[in-house]
Amino acid sequence: MLALHVSDLHLGRQFAGISLDEDHQVIFDQIFAALVEHRPDVLIIAGDIFDRASPPASAVRLFNGFLRRVTAETSSVIVMIAGNHDSADRISAMSILTDARRALVGGTLSKPNQPFTITDEHGVVAFSALPFSPELSAREFFGDETIASPNDVMRVQVTHERAMVPASARWVIVAHGFVAGGKLSDTERSLTRVGGIETISTEVFEGAHYVALGHLHRAQHIEHPHIRYSGAPLAFSFAEADEVKTMQLVAIDGEGTVSVRSLPFVPRRRVRIVRGLLADLETALPSEDFVMAVLNDETPPIDPMKRLRAVFPNACQLEYAKSEKKRAGAATVTPMLPTSPADVIEAFMIHVRGEGLHDGERALVGDALTEVGREGDTE
Repeated sequence: MLALHVSDLHLGRQFAGISLDEDHQVIFDQIFAALVEHRPDVLIIAGDIFDRASPPASAVRLFNGFLRRVTAETSSVIVMIAGNHDSADRISAMSILTDARRALVGGTLSKPNQPFTITDEHGVVAFSALPFSPELSAREFFGDETIASPNDVMRVQVTHERAMVPASARWVIVAHGFVAGGKLSDTERSLTRVGGIETISTEVFEGAHYVALGHLHRAQHIEHPHIRYSGAPLAFSFAEADEVKTMQLVAIDGEGTVSVRSLPFVPRRRVRIVRGLLADLETALPSEDFVMAVLNDETPPIDPMKRLRAVFPNACQLEYAKSEKKRAGAATVTPMLPTSPADVIEAFMIHVRGEGLHDGERALVGDALTEVGREGDTE
């Protein structure tokens, strides 16, 4: 059995206010090309299809067009679930008019019936599509007041599904959550209330031959090679600059042994950090990439962002190397509270431009403070 595992599309998302619709279309073209080339039995989409519960119409059209293309031009079954960013009802509605032989959609919580199965030359492969659910909703749905964490929600879902899986079947779970040991980026949303424990133990997945996860945006496996995040196909912040994003081509043999091959995405626009003097960056090759510039200039140049955008029209952020160094060193220095008006002004300048007063500025500040003091004495 061969499956293509993707997740965390976040359709409708923007990067620094710039639409990613065209970037997502390129991603869909690459997923479709992989389906055509490798002919997997199943396409898995493990949640966070949309970036919010009420996505823009352009995002809905984009996804619907992709689904039509997959169902019309490939033989792959689609297994997808709602993530924490999705509207469970919206995703659930997609199952109403789909061919039950070609799709398994996990939107809202549901009591398991017979599992969705496909058959290969080795026998039956059973699929469980477990949508994301808050604790309160799961507690009410399952009538279980002991559900108090994401781990409890997943445990109850998996327990119900496990009871329905044929003893001889290989079992694939599609789920969305933060499994303990996973590496976060800076763009995931917390899955629980403040102060709660949001992690899920790998032990809840006991018996599954492959666990296709969504939520974490970095591709990775957790403890075991068969418990795996595909990661988001696009970088959503500069913390992910130059990170290679992938989809996972998963093969499960007749014994249930899993092998995974990562297929890289090639984004329409990369997310990257460029460094150097502004004058040198102005001579670089023009690029549509999303860029954060770290300038080495000692003195802030005039209109630096305007000049950068002549070469990098999607430049989104600007910093100075000396400010970067000062922030890095700040963690090792015990901050001291200002003890005089001059100290307050010094601290303010360090905060605003990354360096303190120059000698000439310090003299001007001293003269001004002296004058203020004289005026106070005459009142």
